[in-house]
Amino acid sequence: MITGGGIEVTLGELQTVVPSTTLPASVVPQVSNNNLDVIEHTDGRLYFAFRTGPSHFASDKVEMHVLSSEDGGQSWASELTLDMDTDLREPRFLSHGDQLVLHYAVLGTNPVDFEPQGTMRVIKDDTGWSPAEWIFEDGFIPWRTRLIDGTPSMIGYTGGADIYDQGGDALPQLEVKWLESEDGLSWSGETVWVGGGSETDFTFTEDNLIAVMRNEAGDEEGFGSKVCRADRDTPTDWTCIHDCRKFDSPLMFSHGGYAWLIARRNVTEDGCFDRGLDPSDHSHNDRFLSYTGHYWQTPKRCTLWHVDAETLEVSAVLDLPSSGDTCFPSILGEDGDFEVWNYTSDPDLPNTGWLEGQQGPTMITRQRLTFWP
Repeated sequence: MITGGGIEVTLGELQTVVPSTTLPASVVPQVSNNNLDVIEHTDGRLYFAFRTGPSHFASDKVEMHVLSSEDGGQSWASELTLDMDTDLREPRFLSHGDQLVLHYAVLGTNPVDFEPQGTMRVIKDDTGWSPAEWIFEDGFIPWRTRLIDGTPSMIGYTGGADIYDQGGDALPQLEVKWLESEDGLSWSGETVWVGGGSETDFTFTEDNLIAVMRNEAGDEEGFGSKVCRADRDTPTDWTCIHDCRKFDSPLMFSHGGYAWLIARRNVTEDGCFDRGLDPSDHSHNDRFLSYTGHYWQTPKRCTLWHVDAETLEVSAVLDLPSSGDTCFPSILGEDGDFEVWNYTSDPDLPNTGWLEGQQGPTMITRQRLTFWP
């Protein structure tokens, strides 16, 4: 696949991580295996966390397994299993010095509602794992955690319950926040966007910060996503444009001076989540329900996109092997040689609708993603 600037992108062999015979005997995957994160820690081990449950939807049967490997994932050891008799999602590792922190979102048990209770974390150091503890009293849910020039950084959002519990014409007031920390434990920062945005990630080009924000809850411009830019010198002063497509589960990274995105793609003619209903004839909530109902029925892919730093145009580059219920990516590597971890329904069934996929089996995969030259 040739992209702008003469860059070629290729995919390696797809490997299934969950379910597989490499897992410890104590780790028993359920039907749905999805929300995940993976990281290489300073102790030389590879760490992997994933959610498993009866389906994509909330359940008191959900478990979150944390595994480690000394051989790059050829074999795994169980680190801990998180089980709170409620839904657990959004595992996010942060490796800082000798300390490995795992944040995760605690949700409810109602399969037809999004009930964020807050965020917890566990910490591993040379003495082992700490007891789980609550963090972020305002219900903040971390979306991405990483080191930026050695400084722990986190972006996430508050107000997630308002996405699916909207009423009338009132516009949602979610807050996207960017936090930083000196020790990876105590966090402070500021709000970078207020509106319908939730899952958000960003990366840097030479001159700019480029961000993609899922705008599922909608605003005065409509529903879908926001694509944003800021100067490197003022990275929290965002200017955003509307995109009718909903880039669920955004993961951003940079390579070759370009901004890249891995996120869910809606397999329709225009890919839009926003279907253009007239706001003068339909309330904000009615439009959201209509768009969501349609979106559940259509097939999905997990896709690599290019984000133009000048125009903020988002262009599809290639699809990862994926179908049905898919796309919650994590990435390893650097200098054009990456490995993408993801989840998907059977990729050999490409026309599986999203709702059908959410009720069926999903697997977790890993695959080499190489940029040439």
